[in-house]
Amino acid sequence: MSARFHDGKSLTRRRFLGSAGASLLLLVSRSGQAAASTVLAVRVWPAKDYTRITIESRESLVFTHQMVHNPERLVVDLEGIELNEVLQSLPAKITGQDPYIQLIRAGRNRPGVVRLVIDLKSEVVPQVFTLKPVGEYGHRLVLDLYPTEPVDPLLALLEKLSPEEAAAGGATPPAKTDSKPARKVAEAERKPVEAARREAPAEPPAVQPATKDDQGVTRLITIAIDPGHGGEDPGAVGAAGSFEKHVTLSVGRRLKARIDAEPNMRAMLTRDADYFVPLQQRVSKARRVQADLFVSIHADAFISPTARGSSVFVLSDKGASSTAARWLAQKENSADLIGGINLGIKDDHLARTLLDLSQTAAINDSLKVGKAVLGELGGINRLHKGEVEQASFAVLKAPDIPSILIETAFISNPEEEARLNDEAYQDRMADAILRGLKRYFAKNPPLSKSKLARLD
Repeated sequence: MSARFHDGKSLTRRRFLGSAGASLLLLVSRSGQAAASTVLAVRVWPAKDYTRITIESRESLVFTHQMVHNPERLVVDLEGIELNEVLQSLPAKITGQDPYIQLIRAGRNRPGVVRLVIDLKSEVVPQVFTLKPVGEYGHRLVLDLYPTEPVDPLLALLEKLSPEEAAAGGATPPAKTDSKPARKVAEAERKPVEAARREAPAEPPAVQPATKDDQGVTRLITIAIDPGHGGEDPGAVGAAGSFEKHVTLSVGRRLKARIDAEPNMRAMLTRDADYFVPLQQRVSKARRVQADLFVSIHADAFISPTARGSSVFVLSDKGASSTAARWLAQKENSADLIGGINLGIKDDHLARTLLDLSQTAAINDSLKVGKAVLGELGGINRLHKGEVEQASFAVLKAPDIPSILIETAFISNPEEEARLNDEAYQDRMADAILRGLKRYFAKNPPLSKSKLARLD
């Protein structure tokens, strides 16, 4: 009896130790670590430039991927996880308007492995990479699907708004999507608010008509409009849940419509939908179209909800003009970390561009146009500061293009947040910016560094 008792106790102890050892092995093994991963969210950002799929998880995902041809597919295996409701929702996020994805299938390939099969509309160049936690995001696996022939920004200059879009100011508020950052705020409905209309300032002097050279080609003024943030990067979020990225795109579209309506001016948007564009690619797009001016549009934010007013910033090569300007530049420059860039892609030409220190002339012109625009903004909104400020903004570092960054208002201020979502205020903002640009070019006609045939 006693011997049987001790034998049973020993057997039980061996089973316990064996079970504990297996559990420990599972925890320290690669598959055991992956098993702890839980998919928290999936988001899809379709655009002509590229389509991005983001899979956010609590722990870093273990994955493999391969391209399969005839027909074109991207196959991604996620190891150590099970198919949950979040992953099952991914196929429903693909719409017929996606330029590159036909459909997505998600299923359990084998125990502990979920397979995603992305059926493509055409051949693509995929970039697959991971991002470490930043801000309110966890670990992210990013699938970027680029066309084999990159979209040329020059084509954007040829795009015309429909009469309906032009009549509406060139912009309709972006449709809401379930693809939201993991934030504890919901995007507020955009309810127009009645704002006191001030008498519009006097119309600025007309820009001198473009002249023709001996080949009969007219010189057009080209403006690169950069709606800040986008896609994975929502920018600042107002108390009512408004996203900065939507405000900037709406104002940018309205400004483009007004510029395109001018006989000797054309505009190009660095992004025309809700997707992320790395800061340096925004600069590259402007240089590709040989822009005469780069205008980046943002909505300011601060920890205090009482901060208010519009501002204009330009690049500084000698440090920030104030502590607030330095803080703002650091915040805006962090957009690449939040939006997500593939650090494995090197661009030597771009690196040389950013190291070019011959920016003195461009900065001087930036200050001139910034002052002209700031003066017009003061006619529709209180100014946060009465002079153009300077700081080291990455997005303003085109060495040969005068560049300004406009903070339209403080989205962190409840009153100004409401105004930023008011279509009438967005129209007045676009009108004021255009007046400032025209005042600048009336006094500083562009040099003939680029010539484009008139489109009308």
